Amino acid sequence: MRNKHVNAIIIGAGAGGGIVAKELTTAGLSVVMFERGKWYKYDDTYNDDLASQRSFPLYCGYGPDNQHYRRVVADGNGGWRIVLPNTWDYGNNAACVGGGSLSYGAMAWRFMPEDFHLKSIFGKVSGANLDDWPITYDELEPYYEKAENEIGVSGDDTNMFPKPPRKNKFPMPGFAYNQEGTILESAAHRLGLNPFPIPMLRNSVPYNGRPACYRFRTCVGFACPVDAKAGSQNTVIPIAIKTGLCDLRLECKVFEIITNDKGKAYGVKYFDKQDKIQTQTADIVIVSASATETARLLLNSKSKLFPKGLGNNNGLVGRNLQDHAYAGAVGLFKDEVYDDVGPGACIAINNYNHTQLGMTGGVLCNEFIRLPYLFTDMRPPGSKTWGLEHKNYQREYFKKHIVVVGPVQELPRLENRVEIDPVVKDGWGIPTLRMIRERHEQDLKTAGFLSSKAVEWVKEAGAKSIYNILPGKFGSASQHQAGTCRMGNNPETSVTNKTGQLHEVDNVYIADGSLLVNNGGFNPALTIMAMAF
Repeated sequence: MRNKHVNAIIIGAGAGGGIVAKELTTAGLSVVMFERGKWYKYDDTYNDDLASQRSFPLYCGYGPDNQHYRRVVADGNGGWRIVLPNTWDYGNNAACVGGGSLSYGAMAWRFMPEDFHLKSIFGKVSGANLDDWPITYDELEPYYEKAENEIGVSGDDTNMFPKPPRKNKFPMPGFAYNQEGTILESAAHRLGLNPFPIPMLRNSVPYNGRPACYRFRTCVGFACPVDAKAGSQNTVIPIAIKTGLCDLRLECKVFEIITNDKGKAYGVKYFDKQDKIQTQTADIVIVSASATETARLLLNSKSKLFPKGLGNNNGLVGRNLQDHAYAGAVGLFKDEVYDDVGPGACIAINNYNHTQLGMTGGVLCNEFIRLPYLFTDMRPPGSKTWGLEHKNYQREYFKKHIVVVGPVQELPRLENRVEIDPVVKDGWGIPTLRMIRERHEQDLKTAGFLSSKAVEWVKEAGAKSIYNILPGKFGSASQHQAGTCRMGNNPETSVTNKTGQLHEVDNVYIADGSLLVNNGGFNPALTIMAMAF
């Protein structure tokens, strides 16, 4: 029977949900996993620059679609505006099996030990909502290693400084540098820095039955044509399905977690593939729908015992919404520096992460290959974005530029949040979310500092002209969204305990970036995977 009671419901087949499905089913538990999108293959979108999940000017290649999804964002002037999924930076991560791990750039960073106790380091910071994690780096380290081995990570941190401690080497060697990387490596050494290969959830050699990376230019924003890039869709989810205990239901939209009169969850309501409302019951519910959609689901799951939303009697579900402020520099060169060796991003320096007084910092890397459409948005201040001048710039500098950029670890703010919009609904009539994101003044100072260091790096590499990449005051919540159901020991200041279990509902768990107390100075994918394990 299709809707037979099961041990566990998992909402979202992304990085976190896929791992939990694998762990539960291989332990003998029955699982129904809901995914609002489809199971895409590379051939579904090929290498269409206008459907790239990183720029999608026309549509999101891997969902969500413009016909059904709406979001509302603060406009910075006290008002609100509706945005579509193909509006970059407003929290619409890929809606598909694998989630963002199908099309991400696949950087595989461990957070720094300091990231787990920022409150102890910085104390009370005005305008910020810092807290220490309920776990330490040492407690998470075995699960970082498990994620690296089971999903598959390549890397070499021999020259990384500072670096998080590790007990064993990466399971695969790091990637060789492309031409950009080679140029930047020499420049970094001349500046006294510590360059090293970016750790990647990408096979540098054949691994786990999948081939080595072919180093195509069409990588970030796309599915991998040879499955060398590792996501939950080609690692853990197939294992879960093979057990016979995982029922993966595609194009199903869960809109409510239902609870009994004692406050225990007993299942979910959802729209099936034919848009009919169905009910599925289970002993436990695991939500792994992304930091924005997980918060939205909990806030929409209201009842007599939870009038403000499930697990939200303390009013903290949806609060502390974070992403990353990106800072860096673009260097324009006299000669070609592009050699068409993907994914482009290959070299990093971590010298400015937790090394500056009063700053959290972040890693700096060379960027992924910018396909022509994405490059049209990379212009010096005041440049024409149309006409002959624009076209000439494209022709002259597409192969003569290097981008160095990195994620600034933003300070969490209670005021930054996801909430339910009182008016706007999606295509199924479900109240949609609205977002408020304003960066702390320290984030902008840190971004300015990191950008200046990126300028120094590309200048030493030989750039003849350089301009800064700097974030604005009002932030986004895109592929690195985090923090809306932060974990903690104190039920008055957090949403879940250290296992991701809701303080207020003991059979509902979170397994995605919502849990992150702060977002690190790195891409959070590997940390989300480690926490899921």
